[in-house]
Amino acid sequence: MKLGVSTYSYWHFKPERVPIEHVIEEAARLELDGIEILHQQMASEANPYLQKLKRLAFIHGLDLYALSIHQGFVSPEETTRQKNINHTIHCIRLAHELGIPSIRLNSGRWGTVPSFDELMKTEGQEPTLPGHTEDEAFDWVIDAIEKCLPDAEKYGVVLGLENHWGLTCTPEGVNRIVAAINSEWLKVTMDCGNFLSNPYQKLEQIADEAVLVHAKTYYGEGEWYTLDLDYTKIGEILKEVGFQGYVSIEFEGKADAHVGVPQSVEMLRNALPK
Repeated sequence: MKLGVSTYSYWHFKPERVPIEHVIEEAARLELDGIEILHQQMASEANPYLQKLKRLAFIHGLDLYALSIHQGFVSPEETTRQKNINHTIHCIRLAHELGIPSIRLNSGRWGTVPSFDELMKTEGQEPTLPGHTEDEAFDWVIDAIEKCLPDAEKYGVVLGLENHWGLTCTPEGVNRIVAAINSEWLKVTMDCGNFLSNPYQKLEQIADEAVLVHAKTYYGEGEWYTLDLDYTKIGEILKEVGFQGYVSIEFEGKADAHVGVPQSVEMLRNALPK
Protein backbone atom coordinates (compact mmCIF):
# COMPACT_ATOMS: atom_id res chain seq x y z
CA MET A 1 0.00 0.00 0.00
CA LYS A 2 1.07 3.55 -0.72
CA LEU A 3 0.27 6.56 1.44
CA GLY A 4 -0.87 9.91 0.10
CA VAL A 5 -2.94 12.92 1.08
CA SER A 6 -5.91 14.67 -0.44
CA THR A 7 -5.49 18.39 -1.02
CA TYR A 8 -8.90 18.66 0.70
CA SER A 9 -7.13 17.86 3.99
CA TYR A 10 -5.69 21.38 3.96
CA TRP A 11 -8.89 23.13 2.81
CA HIS A 12 -12.35 22.26 4.10
CA PHE A 13 -14.23 24.47 1.64
CA LYS A 14 -13.26 27.60 3.56
CA PRO A 15 -13.48 31.05 1.91
CA GLU A 16 -9.70 31.23 1.41
CA ARG A 17 -8.59 28.44 -0.91
CA VAL A 18 -5.36 26.61 -0.06
CA PRO A 19 -3.14 26.34 -3.17
CA ILE A 20 -2.53 22.83 -4.44
CA GLU A 21 1.12 23.78 -4.95
CA HIS A 22 1.42 24.21 -1.16
CA VAL A 23 -0.05 20.76 -0.55
CA ILE A 24 2.43 19.22 -2.98
CA GLU A 25 5.29 20.79 -1.05
CA GLU A 26 3.87 19.60 2.28
CA ALA A 27 3.37 16.07 0.97
CA ALA A 28 6.98 15.97 -0.18
CA ARG A 29 8.15 17.26 3.21
CA LEU A 30 6.22 14.43 4.89
CA GLU A 31 7.80 11.92 2.46
CA LEU A 32 4.45 10.75 1.15
CA ASP A 33 4.03 8.87 -2.13
CA GLY A 34 1.53 11.16 -3.82
CA ILE A 35 -1.45 13.48 -3.61
CA GLU A 36 -5.13 13.41 -4.55
CA ILE A 37 -6.44 16.64 -6.06
CA LEU A 38 -9.83 18.01 -5.10
CA HIS A 39 -11.31 19.42 -8.29
CA GLN A 40 -13.04 22.34 -6.56
CA GLN A 41 -9.71 23.38 -5.06
CA MET A 42 -8.02 23.88 -8.43
CA ALA A 43 -7.20 27.48 -9.29
CA SER A 44 -7.75 26.92 -13.01
CA GLU A 45 -8.33 24.32 -15.71
CA ALA A 46 -6.07 26.07 -18.20
CA ASN A 47 -3.32 23.89 -19.65
CA PRO A 48 -0.38 25.92 -18.23
CA TYR A 49 -1.75 25.44 -14.71
CA LEU A 50 -2.33 21.71 -15.23
CA GLN A 51 1.20 21.19 -16.54
CA LYS A 52 2.61 23.28 -13.68
CA LEU A 53 0.97 20.94 -11.14
CA LYS A 54 2.17 17.86 -13.03
CA ARG A 55 5.73 19.18 -13.20
CA LEU A 56 5.77 20.25 -9.55
CA ALA A 57 4.58 16.84 -8.40
CA PHE A 58 7.16 15.08 -10.56
CA ILE A 59 10.15 17.09 -9.33
CA HIS A 60 9.02 16.42 -5.74
CA GLY A 61 8.84 12.69 -6.44
CA LEU A 62 5.07 12.48 -6.02
CA ASP A 63 2.32 10.71 -7.96
CA LEU A 64 -0.90 12.49 -8.85
CA TYR A 65 -3.07 9.44 -8.27
CA ALA A 66 -6.69 10.66 -8.05
CA LEU A 67 -8.97 13.57 -8.92
CA SER A 68 -11.86 13.95 -6.50
CA ILE A 69 -14.91 15.40 -8.25
CA HIS A 70 -18.57 16.01 -7.46
CA GLN A 71 -21.60 14.97 -9.47
CA GLY A 72 -25.07 13.57 -8.84
CA PHE A 73 -27.14 11.36 -11.11
CA VAL A 74 -30.19 11.02 -8.83
CA SER A 75 -32.68 13.27 -10.61
CA PRO A 76 -35.89 12.61 -12.52
CA GLU A 77 -34.83 15.37 -14.93
CA GLU A 78 -32.91 13.96 -17.89
CA THR A 79 -31.30 17.35 -18.54
CA THR A 80 -29.91 17.42 -15.00
CA ARG A 81 -28.50 13.92 -15.35
CA GLN A 82 -26.96 14.80 -18.72
CA LYS A 83 -25.34 17.90 -17.24
CA ASN A 84 -23.68 15.70 -14.61
CA ILE A 85 -22.65 13.13 -17.22
CA ASN A 86 -21.03 15.91 -19.25
CA HIS A 87 -19.23 17.18 -16.15
CA THR A 88 -17.92 13.69 -15.35
CA ILE A 89 -16.65 13.16 -18.90
CA HIS A 90 -15.00 16.58 -18.79
CA CYS A 91 -13.23 15.60 -15.56
CA ILE A 92 -12.12 12.26 -17.01
CA ARG A 93 -10.35 14.20 -19.76
CA LEU A 94 -8.99 16.67 -17.22
CA ALA A 95 -7.54 13.79 -15.16
CA HIS A 96 -5.93 12.43 -18.33
CA GLU A 97 -4.28 15.81 -18.98
CA LEU A 98 -2.87 15.71 -15.45
CA GLY A 99 -1.66 12.13 -15.83
CA ILE A 100 -4.10 11.00 -13.13
CA PRO A 101 -5.39 7.41 -13.46
CA SER A 102 -8.57 7.62 -11.34
CA ILE A 103 -11.43 9.87 -10.32
CA ARG A 104 -13.76 9.74 -7.33
CA LEU A 105 -17.34 9.17 -8.46
CA ASN A 106 -20.57 9.95 -6.55
CA SER A 107 -24.00 8.48 -7.20
CA GLY A 108 -25.79 11.58 -5.93
CA ARG A 109 -28.79 11.75 -3.63
CA TRP A 110 -32.42 12.83 -3.56
CA GLY A 111 -31.79 16.09 -1.70
CA THR A 112 -34.97 15.64 0.36
CA VAL A 113 -32.99 16.23 3.56
CA PRO A 114 -31.38 19.64 2.94
CA SER A 115 -29.54 19.89 6.27
CA PHE A 116 -26.25 17.95 6.40
CA ASP A 117 -26.58 17.63 10.19
CA GLU A 118 -30.00 16.05 9.77
CA LEU A 119 -28.66 13.79 7.02
CA MET A 120 -25.97 12.53 9.39
CA LYS A 121 -28.64 11.57 11.93
CA THR A 122 -30.05 9.17 9.32
CA GLU A 123 -26.55 7.99 8.31
CA GLY A 124 -26.92 9.43 4.84
CA GLN A 125 -30.29 7.92 4.01
CA GLU A 126 -33.24 10.05 2.92
CA PRO A 127 -36.76 9.62 1.54
CA THR A 128 -37.36 9.56 -2.20
CA LEU A 129 -38.93 12.43 -4.11
CA PRO A 130 -42.73 12.08 -4.23
CA GLY A 131 -43.82 9.83 -7.09
CA HIS A 132 -40.42 8.17 -7.50
CA THR A 133 -38.68 5.04 -6.20
CA GLU A 134 -35.23 3.86 -5.19
CA ASP A 135 -35.26 1.42 -8.12
CA GLU A 136 -35.74 4.32 -10.52
CA ALA A 137 -32.80 6.15 -8.96
CA PHE A 138 -30.51 3.14 -9.31
CA ASP A 139 -31.50 2.87 -12.97
CA TRP A 140 -30.66 6.56 -13.51
CA VAL A 141 -27.25 6.18 -11.86
CA ILE A 142 -26.36 2.97 -13.70
CA ASP A 143 -27.38 4.45 -17.06
CA ALA A 144 -25.39 7.65 -16.39
CA ILE A 145 -22.23 5.81 -15.40
CA GLU A 146 -22.48 3.57 -18.46
CA LYS A 147 -22.48 6.70 -20.62
CA CYS A 148 -19.21 7.80 -18.97
CA LEU A 149 -17.41 4.48 -19.42
CA PRO A 150 -16.35 4.87 -23.09
CA ASP A 151 -14.36 7.98 -22.17
CA ALA A 152 -12.99 6.32 -19.02
CA GLU A 153 -11.62 3.49 -21.15
CA LYS A 154 -10.41 5.78 -23.96
CA TYR A 155 -8.46 8.02 -21.57
CA GLY A 156 -7.37 5.31 -19.13
CA VAL A 157 -9.11 6.73 -16.07
CA VAL A 158 -10.74 4.35 -13.57
CA LEU A 159 -14.02 5.52 -12.02
CA GLY A 160 -14.01 4.86 -8.27
CA LEU A 161 -17.59 4.90 -6.94
CA GLU A 162 -17.47 6.15 -3.36
CA ASN A 163 -19.66 5.09 -0.45
CA HIS A 164 -20.61 8.71 -0.02
CA TRP A 165 -24.27 9.38 0.85
CA GLY A 166 -27.56 8.82 -0.90
CA LEU A 167 -27.72 5.57 -2.88
CA THR A 168 -24.18 4.61 -1.85
CA CYS A 169 -24.53 5.17 1.91
CA THR A 170 -24.80 1.38 2.31
CA PRO A 171 -22.48 -1.35 1.00
CA GLU A 172 -25.49 -2.94 -0.68
CA GLY A 173 -26.07 0.24 -2.66
CA VAL A 174 -22.44 0.46 -3.78
CA ASN A 175 -22.30 -3.18 -4.79
CA ARG A 176 -25.65 -3.03 -6.62
CA ILE A 177 -24.32 -0.35 -8.97
CA VAL A 178 -20.89 -1.91 -9.51
CA ALA A 179 -22.32 -5.39 -10.10
CA ALA A 180 -24.94 -4.10 -12.55
CA ILE A 181 -22.30 -2.46 -14.73
CA ASN A 182 -19.55 -5.10 -14.36
CA SER A 183 -16.78 -3.08 -16.01
CA GLU A 184 -13.07 -3.07 -15.23
CA TRP A 185 -13.27 0.74 -15.51
CA LEU A 186 -15.77 1.05 -12.65
CA LYS A 187 -14.45 0.14 -9.23
CA VAL A 188 -14.81 1.50 -5.68
CA THR A 189 -13.34 4.34 -3.68
CA MET A 190 -13.63 3.02 -0.14
CA ASP A 191 -14.16 5.87 2.33
CA CYS A 192 -13.44 4.64 5.84
CA GLY A 193 -15.34 7.51 7.45
CA ASN A 194 -18.63 7.34 5.56
CA PHE A 195 -20.20 4.35 7.29
CA LEU A 196 -21.26 5.86 10.60
CA SER A 197 -22.24 2.59 12.32
CA ASN A 198 -20.70 -0.90 12.12
CA PRO A 199 -18.00 0.46 9.79
CA TYR A 200 -15.71 -2.59 9.67
CA GLN A 201 -18.47 -5.02 8.74
CA LYS A 202 -19.62 -2.65 5.99
CA LEU A 203 -16.12 -1.87 4.70
CA GLU A 204 -15.47 -5.60 4.35
CA GLN A 205 -18.38 -5.79 1.90
CA ILE A 206 -16.87 -3.28 -0.56
CA ALA A 207 -13.13 -3.78 0.03
CA ASP A 208 -12.57 -6.36 -2.71
CA GLU A 209 -13.57 -3.82 -5.41
CA ALA A 210 -11.60 -0.91 -3.90
CA VAL A 211 -8.94 0.78 -6.04
CA LEU A 212 -8.54 3.77 -3.70
CA VAL A 213 -9.05 4.19 0.05
CA HIS A 214 -9.94 7.42 1.84
CA ALA A 215 -8.55 7.37 5.38
CA LYS A 216 -10.49 9.95 7.36
CA THR A 217 -8.86 11.37 10.50
CA TYR A 218 -10.25 13.84 13.02
CA TYR A 219 -7.53 15.39 15.19
CA GLY A 220 -8.96 18.32 17.14
CA GLU A 221 -12.44 16.76 16.70
CA GLY A 222 -14.20 16.56 13.36
CA GLU A 223 -15.52 19.51 11.41
CA TRP A 224 -18.87 17.69 11.02
CA TYR A 225 -18.58 14.48 13.08
CA THR A 226 -15.88 12.37 14.70
CA LEU A 227 -15.33 8.61 14.36
CA ASP A 228 -12.93 6.49 16.38
CA LEU A 229 -11.58 4.33 13.58
CA ASP A 230 -9.15 1.44 14.12
CA TYR A 231 -6.82 1.60 11.12
CA THR A 232 -4.97 -1.53 12.16
CA LYS A 233 -8.24 -3.39 11.73
CA ILE A 234 -8.96 -1.59 8.45
CA GLY A 235 -5.44 -2.42 7.26
CA GLU A 236 -6.11 -6.09 7.88
CA ILE A 237 -9.33 -5.88 5.86
CA LEU A 238 -7.37 -4.37 2.97
CA LYS A 239 -4.56 -6.91 3.29
CA GLU A 240 -7.08 -9.74 3.21
CA VAL A 241 -8.35 -8.65 -0.23
CA GLY A 242 -4.86 -7.97 -1.57
CA PHE A 243 -5.23 -4.19 -1.84
CA GLN A 244 -2.00 -2.58 -3.08
CA GLY A 245 -3.17 0.89 -4.04
CA TYR A 246 -3.23 4.30 -2.39
CA VAL A 247 -4.49 5.04 1.08
CA SER A 248 -5.39 8.72 0.76
CA ILE A 249 -5.58 10.81 3.93
CA GLU A 250 -8.68 12.98 4.22
CA PHE A 251 -8.02 14.98 7.37
CA GLU A 252 -11.36 16.37 8.62
CA GLY A 253 -10.34 17.62 12.05
CA LYS A 254 -10.54 21.14 13.43
CA ALA A 255 -6.82 21.14 14.27
CA ASP A 256 -4.52 23.02 11.93
CA ALA A 257 -3.81 20.79 8.93
CA HIS A 258 -0.07 21.32 9.40
CA VAL A 259 -0.49 19.53 12.73
CA GLY A 260 -3.31 17.09 11.94
CA VAL A 261 -1.93 15.75 8.67
CA PRO A 262 1.52 14.86 10.13
CA GLN A 263 -0.27 13.15 13.04
CA SER A 264 -2.37 11.22 10.54
CA VAL A 265 0.72 10.19 8.58
CA GLU A 266 2.47 8.89 11.68
CA MET A 267 -0.61 7.01 12.86
CA LEU A 268 -1.26 5.35 9.50
CA ARG A 269 2.37 4.39 8.99
CA ASN A 270 2.23 2.57 12.31
CA ALA A 271 -1.22 1.02 11.72
CA LEU A 272 -1.15 -0.17 8.12
CA PRO A 273 0.55 -3.40 7.03
CA LYS A 274 4.12 -2.90 5.87
